[in-house]
Amino acid sequence: MEMEWVIRLVLSGILGACIGFEREKRLKEAGLRTHFLVAVGSAVIMIISKYGFTDVLGQNITLDPSRIAAQVVSGIGFLGAGTILVQRQSVRGLTTAAGLWATSGIGLAIGAGMYTVGIVCTALVLLGFELLNRVFKPVLPNKSYQLAIYATTNTLTSAIIDRLSGMNLVVSEYAVRIRETTSDSPYVIQVKMNNSEQEIDHNQITKSLQDLSGVKGIKFSAK
Repeated sequence: MEMEWVIRLVLSGILGACIGFEREKRLKEAGLRTHFLVAVGSAVIMIISKYGFTDVLGQNITLDPSRIAAQVVSGIGFLGAGTILVQRQSVRGLTTAAGLWATSGIGLAIGAGMYTVGIVCTALVLLGFELLNRVFKPVLPNKSYQLAIYATTNTLTSAIIDRLSGMNLVVSEYAVRIRETTSDSPYVIQVKMNNSEQEIDHNQITKSLQDLSGVKGIKFSAK
């Protein structure tokens, strides 16, 4: 029996790692290790909930094996909330939070011995991550992002576009204008990005562009 429990833990870890790898590949907040730990932790809690108290059962003692496992569903909400970020006019991390919640369910299913349910659910989650945007992209509206880079020179346009393209961001329009107010950043480079396949990571963009000599400030807006 103990060997079967070990198999359940290993399988849940593999399935969680598959989902985590997809998130890690897309540079999301929760990646391979987080999803692995959520799946294994959920599985071990389910195993304990089902089999961990058989030694105290008696004629007048009954236990509800679902009570401990049920706490995983509510507890995972705190972890999921940590992956959701509100930045300016956009919300990031909702898909990753939902993925963590689904991963906990997969771990519970494997821990309960429902192998088919856990494996099929993993396949559906991965298909949802990979295919839904591609299938519905023609009918989904593109989200437009405006990026204003305040700079000391007007020669940074090519470098900025190269940096954004390196992050798989599609630049549809750009312009350079001179600010009316006198400051240490007299130029504003305005960039418009249309993006429907991935979330815009403001922190990643800011860190990448601020490395460019001459960039003094960055402002985001979404439409």
